[in-house]
Amino acid sequence: MNRSDTAGEAVHRTPVLIVGGSLVGLSTSLFLGRLGVPHTLVERHAGTSIHPRGRGNNVRTMELFRTAGVDGRIARAASVLADNHGILQTPSLVGDAGEWLFREIDPGGGLARFSPAGWCLCSQNDLEPVLLECARELGGDLRFHTEMMSFEQDPEGVTARVKSRETGEHTTVRADYLVAADGPRSPVRERLGIGQNGPGDLFHNVSVTFTSRDLADVVGDRRFIVCYLTSPDADGALLPVDNRENWVFHAPWHPEHGETLEEFTDERCAAHIRRAVGVPDLDVKITGRAAWHAAERVAERYADGRVFLAGDSAHEMSPTGAFGSNTGIQDAHNLAWKLAAVLGGWAGPGLLESYDAERRPVAEATSARASSRSVEHSHPGYTPAPEAGGPGGRKGGILNVALAYRYPRGAVLGADAATPVVPEGVALNGEPGSRAPHLWLTRAGERISTLDLYERSLVLLSSDTGAWHAAATEAVAGLPVPLDSHRIGTGPGADLVPAPGADWAAAHGVTPDGAVLVRPDGFVAWRHEGPAADPAKTLREAVTAILSRG
Repeated sequence: MNRSDTAGEAVHRTPVLIVGGSLVGLSTSLFLGRLGVPHTLVERHAGTSIHPRGRGNNVRTMELFRTAGVDGRIARAASVLADNHGILQTPSLVGDAGEWLFREIDPGGGLARFSPAGWCLCSQNDLEPVLLECARELGGDLRFHTEMMSFEQDPEGVTARVKSRETGEHTTVRADYLVAADGPRSPVRERLGIGQNGPGDLFHNVSVTFTSRDLADVVGDRRFIVCYLTSPDADGALLPVDNRENWVFHAPWHPEHGETLEEFTDERCAAHIRRAVGVPDLDVKITGRAAWHAAERVAERYADGRVFLAGDSAHEMSPTGAFGSNTGIQDAHNLAWKLAAVLGGWAGPGLLESYDAERRPVAEATSARASSRSVEHSHPGYTPAPEAGGPGGRKGGILNVALAYRYPRGAVLGADAATPVVPEGVALNGEPGSRAPHLWLTRAGERISTLDLYERSLVLLSSDTGAWHAAATEAVAGLPVPLDSHRIGTGPGADLVPAPGADWAAAHGVTPDGAVLVRPDGFVAWRHEGPAADPAKTLREAVTAILSRG
């Protein structure tokens, strides 16, 4: 909404201003749009990414996109890489040398025990247009080729000045809150004086896009996500774009030794690729190049007043494992429901303080794991210090990092503060602070996952024979708090019927007389293992505390 201020200048008013229109900014817009929160996004570039990068969308991210109703469109955009699964490490692609670090993302289909979603390879240049289209369909005011020039905040909101890079026109934007998704060199973070912790720069690569009609024949039926080529004089990482003639090669770059980007000529890049692949006369046509820097840094804090950091502005991670973009998208989801709750009047402003308390420890643990994975994969250009990788460790692969991370502190009650943020295994058993368990249910004849219940409100799960469902309405009486209560069972009072043999209560760590309260982001906020003397009072106290309504 626009109106004039006292000086006669037009002021654009919006509840949330998002700065940055890449994956995290667009995801923030998508999630806010799903929750009915008006917002404006500004992005200095004229359009979405044109470079094929950031392709790995993990299972938790795909759960979020599933809930947002966009997973089908993403799957169509990602169809060309649907059969690519493994990671190969080899001296060259000629012959049978080398080893598979793993052949399948989900060997044996075991992931189905934990989630209704799966991993998805969708390059950033294919994913961003989908998110842009969906966000606009939901009413998002997305302004590309528009740059934020400055901002100031006060106790009531944020005032920003933005400029159209197309027309030169300046606009004043007044927002209740600002979300900075403006990248690793975040001007917003710098303006706020927020420092960063961590080892800093890890290594540097040049990402080279090229075409080769004959490379597909050399690759054969090896459908890898990435192939680490380890020839001592031409190492690098090869990634398919379409498995036919479009490819990406990550070549090591050493600016610390005085090497400049100008030295990466078409001729040098083509020769390097030919040596790495092991085919001296391979047809290679260079189509583009872009430098990128791998680093491990996490912001000292994720918020300053009414301004919040998300994505690369809050954390930088090694690209190995694709943790960075996924962590950023999950930042956006965590923040979106809390902004919606506060702006909607059903949570106190203190709820927003839990964003830093929950997401920053996740980034610290995940960035350490990403560095460890770069060591394990011998990522081209990375020569780590002996202690590199930090506390992330192996910890059972990556599913525990991607799906089973915890919030020991934040908008939860009853979480064990001593619990590691990233546990050693995958145990999704209803503990407060963990992602709620996935179970298949039937609702009005339709098969759904428990995860399909969580998006716009708090959700209470209890048995069809207990007292909690009746108490739910009384618990929020007089409060503007959306609370959906579901009765699970096989009796006439049940609105959710579990799959045969499934025990919803045991899966959530309660008895059939207990109850579980789940947040809009699908994380368990609180649970009561059995009956309560006064269930309405007990539930009301929990809701009030979680939403900072005290």
